[in-house]
Amino acid sequence: MATTATQAAVRRRPRRGTAADGPVPAGEPSRQPARRLRLPRLRVTVRARILTAVLLFTTLGMAGSGTAFLLFEQRQETGHLDDELASDVTEFRLRFGRVPPGTPVGVLLNEALTRPAPTDEALFGLVNGHLRYAPDVRQPFDLEHEPALLAEVAALPATAPARIRQSRTSVGDVRWVAVQVTAGGSGDRGTYVVAVVLAPSQERLDASIRQYVELSALALVLAGTCGWLVTGRLLQPLRQLGGATRRISSNDLTSRVPVTGDDDVSELTRSVNAMLDRLQAAFDAQQEFLDDAGHELRTPLTVVRGHLELLDARDPADVEAVRVLVMDELDRMARLVGDLILLAQARRPDFVRFEPVDLDHLLHAVTGKASALADRHWVVDSSVGAVVLADEQRLTQAMLQLADNAARHTRHGDLIAVGGAVVGHRVLLWVRDSGPGVAPQDVDTIFERFGRGRPGRGHDGSGLGLSIVSGIAVAHGGRVVLAPSGSPGACFTLDLPLEALGRTVPAAAAVPAAGVAASAGSGR
Repeated sequence: MATTATQAAVRRRPRRGTAADGPVPAGEPSRQPARRLRLPRLRVTVRARILTAVLLFTTLGMAGSGTAFLLFEQRQETGHLDDELASDVTEFRLRFGRVPPGTPVGVLLNEALTRPAPTDEALFGLVNGHLRYAPDVRQPFDLEHEPALLAEVAALPATAPARIRQSRTSVGDVRWVAVQVTAGGSGDRGTYVVAVVLAPSQERLDASIRQYVELSALALVLAGTCGWLVTGRLLQPLRQLGGATRRISSNDLTSRVPVTGDDDVSELTRSVNAMLDRLQAAFDAQQEFLDDAGHELRTPLTVVRGHLELLDARDPADVEAVRVLVMDELDRMARLVGDLILLAQARRPDFVRFEPVDLDHLLHAVTGKASALADRHWVVDSSVGAVVLADEQRLTQAMLQLADNAARHTRHGDLIAVGGAVVGHRVLLWVRDSGPGVAPQDVDTIFERFGRGRPGRGHDGSGLGLSIVSGIAVAHGGRVVLAPSGSPGACFTLDLPLEALGRTVPAAAAVPAAGVAASAGSGR
């Protein structure tokens, strides 16, 4: 008992942080979970994603190629300037490399600086590290007043090689070369300096970069516009597909997406349309099954219900009569349901299973089984001598249905013949009888569900037998036809294509007159 009371107290104990605990003391943190702020998700269409990815990679490609182009042009421009400086050094050495001994250094530098210089170069000369000579003409930039550059030049040793160097000045980066000059007999050391400023070439590069950026931006705008239009056109089938799926309901599967083009999206559209066709076929078959079942089962159920309501349970004879009637109606409903289920299955892709079938064996087996249906004169018309790919069980079922149909519409001793032949690229399997035949006005209705001919032929059946035969023929890629009424009786023929069944093993078939007549039939 103590344990039970304790458990009850535990169950009644309020949880921490609830209203039963009273207000939360000041300073104690709240134990309620913090609410997470949920931001609305931004919906980005596939069109925008594709275009963004294309523009992003295009921009990266343009930026990479532009950078490579800039580095290449910069190297080219710098190489061009270095070639000019090297040419100036070579010219100086050619002119003053063989001067008379004892010529003063100043005379050499003065004579060298009097020559016309290129418009983008600046010349000056130093003697013993001090600026002494400069051209009389105005130079493109003034380097005589750059103390840092002059100090760097003056610090060069007398044996320094004439190599190109670069320094930063107030007019920008400068590339220069210094040639050491010595003259025998005097202790003076001269320095001939040729310099060029990189600012003009850099300005040209900057102008090229601006033009490249402007053209790239224009190209991106054009690419984005064209990409937006092209992606919209390519994705239009997907939008139409989405609209079609929204229009489709359980009662309407007729909407289809128009297909234009031969690309992957068009192939997807075709696949979806094919899927909708299969769904519509399955839905129609289901609806047809329900309509047929509801229509045909209502009558026997009404009969059974009416007799049960009028049944006198105290009368044994009445009970026995009603029991026999109910059992008969239940048997008829069972056969009807089985036929409806078979017709519904006939539209499934796995309804038939192809395997090699010996037609001669099939015909003799059907004749042997059908001979137990009724006391008729059963014969096999001809031998086929061929093996085809087909579903032997389904073909046997169809032939037995035709045989049963013939047995029910013939009399004692009438002829019922089963035969087959290979004619061209088709296989013909028929059942013919010597009964009253089919009236011309019934030819168009006997293959329909619950279609019955005139009284005396088909009035005692459910009207599904020939529909089942037609479903089996269609599942094999063929059809069932009724030969034209040129002789007493009826001849129903399964007309099946060899392309659907597969090629035959060599066959030499004798085609009887009835079979030829059946193959030429145009009845449905």
